[in-house]
Amino acid sequence: MQLLALDTGTDRMSVAVGRWRNGGSLQAWSDQAEGGAHASSRLIPMIRALMAQAGLAFADLDAIVFGRGPGAFTGLRTACAVAQGLALGARADVEGAAPLPVLPIDSLMAVAEQARIAHASDRRPWDVLAMLDARMDQVYVGSYRWNGTQWQVLAAAALARPQDVPFVPGQVLAGNVFDVYGARLPPESAAAPRIAALPLASAMLLLAPVLLAQGQAVDPALALPLYIRDKVASTTAERAAAKAVSQAAAS
Repeated sequence: MQLLALDTGTDRMSVAVGRWRNGGSLQAWSDQAEGGAHASSRLIPMIRALMAQAGLAFADLDAIVFGRGPGAFTGLRTACAVAQGLALGARADVEGAAPLPVLPIDSLMAVAEQARIAHASDRRPWDVLAMLDARMDQVYVGSYRWNGTQWQVLAAAALARPQDVPFVPGQVLAGNVFDVYGARLPPESAAAPRIAALPLASAMLLLAPVLLAQGQAVDPALALPLYIRDKVASTTAERAAAKAVSQAAAS
C-alpha cells in the first residue's frame, strides 16, 4: 500500500508519503514547513518533492489522506482541495480508471496519535484529551482511547473555552494550546501529563491503514472539511463587549 498524506490545518503544514512493504514495515518520507498564508503556494512543490524522493507517481498511490479538521478554515479548504484535485487527476490518463479514494482524518485524532508516537506509550488503554488552538479564546477538543491497536472516539470534536474542556482524571493532555491557554485549563488537569503535538501528516500515515480497512475512504467529490465553528471573527460590538467583561473582571 502506498499513500500520500497532507495537513495544512494549523500554522505548521506537513506532508508524508508512505510505502508499506510485505510484512507490514513502513518506509516513509516526510517534511514540514510554515503553514498559514504560505501553505497554498508551498504545498504542491513539497508534495512533488516527496513523491520524487519516494520514486512514486500519483497513479501509483492507493489513496490520498488529508487532515479534515477542525482547524484553520483556509488551511482546511486548501488541504481538501489539493487532496481532491490530486485524486481526480492521478489516473485521468487511464481509460475507465476510477479516481483515487480520499481518506479524511480527524485532526484531533492525529494529535492523539502524534502524542502517542512522542510518548512511545504502550499503556492499554491510554486516554488522550486532544486540543488545538481555535483562536477567539477557544480550543477544539476531542477525547480518544488507544486500545493497543486503534483509537476509539470517546467524545467527538467540539469547541470549548479553555477552562471548560471536559477533562477526565487519568487522561493525558495533548495539543498546541499549552503556551497560550495552559494556565486556564481546568485545575483538576494540572497534574496530568502535557504533550505538545500537532496533527502531522506522518501520524496520519500510521492511522490510515486501520481507517481504510474500516471503509472510511470516500470518492474525492465527497471529501469535505470539518469546521465545527461556522464563524471565524467577532463583530466590533462583540469585541467591545468581551473587552468590557475582561476589564470588569480585572478591576
